[in-house]
Amino acid sequence: MLRRAVSVLFLVFGACILALGQSTPVTVTPSRGSTDPALKPPEAESQPAVPRLKPADLDGRQGLDNNTRMQLIRVIDAEFVHTRKNIPVGTKNLVIGADGTVSPPDTTLFQLAQTSGAAAKVGDKVQITNIAFRDKSIYLEINGGPKKKTKWYQHIQIGIGGGSSGGPDPNAGAATGAALTVEFKQHVPEMTGAELKQLLSPVLDFSVKSSAEVFADTLPPKIKAAVKRHEVLVGMNHDMVVMAKDRPTQKVREKDDQGRDYEEWIYGKLPEDVVFVRFIGDEVVQVKTAKVSGEVIVKTEKEVEVKDGVPTLAALKSSDSPEDEKAETQTAQPTHRPTLKRPDENPTPDVQETGRKASQTPQQEEPQWGTNGKQPTDNTQPPPDQPQAPEPELPKRPPL
Repeated sequence: MLRRAVSVLFLVFGACILALGQSTPVTVTPSRGSTDPALKPPEAESQPAVPRLKPADLDGRQGLDNNTRMQLIRVIDAEFVHTRKNIPVGTKNLVIGADGTVSPPDTTLFQLAQTSGAAAKVGDKVQITNIAFRDKSIYLEINGGPKKKTKWYQHIQIGIGGGSSGGPDPNAGAATGAALTVEFKQHVPEMTGAELKQLLSPVLDFSVKSSAEVFADTLPPKIKAAVKRHEVLVGMNHDMVVMAKDRPTQKVREKDDQGRDYEEWIYGKLPEDVVFVRFIGDEVVQVKTAKVSGEVIVKTEKEVEVKDGVPTLAALKSSDSPEDEKAETQTAQPTHRPTLKRPDENPTPDVQETGRKASQTPQQEEPQWGTNGKQPTDNTQPPPDQPQAPEPELPKRPPL
């Protein structure tokens, strides 16, 4: 009796494992038709945020005096902040103009960071190491500035018997910082420490936030909501996935059916839901979720487009704007009225007359090839003023 009970348990356990392995994947596509007003089309989401305070708003004030200058140095100098932009190493061209815009744009900053190295990425914590007030600008250095600073005694060399010692160290590291400039039209005006932080807000974030929160604030609304829900979208890069799901506990590197190398990040362990995030290069190409119930959800359609470090929605179907969906539906409508007649049959006069009255702009049909513009006469057709015999009904199709 005990052996029979044990064998029955093994059979039931094997059947459950077989059912879980044979569950069919379910492909999920981005939802459409939502009426959430917070979500906008990709063109509107990719636009930069407007700063709360611009340097041009302070043009009517008097020039900065020494007391205010010392107070601003105490507030800003040696402060740790988070960055809102990719800051390349050694660049002096990062400027906040009088209208609040940042130059160069995000795409150029991303390319410079890829070629010359990055002093900080979006969301990283940096330190303001120097601040200087000039005639029409405020100059700040981040993480030591764009140049490697040395002491005065490091430039002294002592030569004895043809040899020399001292001088700059050739093995010393290069600069790892950057610079930021805030420009004004006339002069540097009077301001408070809070106002200076607002002027720097397009590049630096002084609020008490984590790096993930600062990074999420720079994303479009739909991608930001996905990061807050810890959801991975197809098209994200490594940094976005780390912000949404943290670093994985397990990684797998293999080749797919087409021979391409891929890396798969695995989140979760049984008996919980397990998420498989597949990367090809720096882009997510597949997100597979294996649920405890045995259902497997696979997403392969691209939802996020990351170009030169600037994330946007990948396609119109990822946009939840009802106006976009209405425009797409109008373009998909057929241009011809459906009919049961064959292509070689002429329309009946009453239908043709009704169409002319509805359009009010009758179009002349092109003559058929070989007719010289003249329609053939058919004596078998009754004249238009006489009623026609009803057409025979088509036989009904038997049900399948």
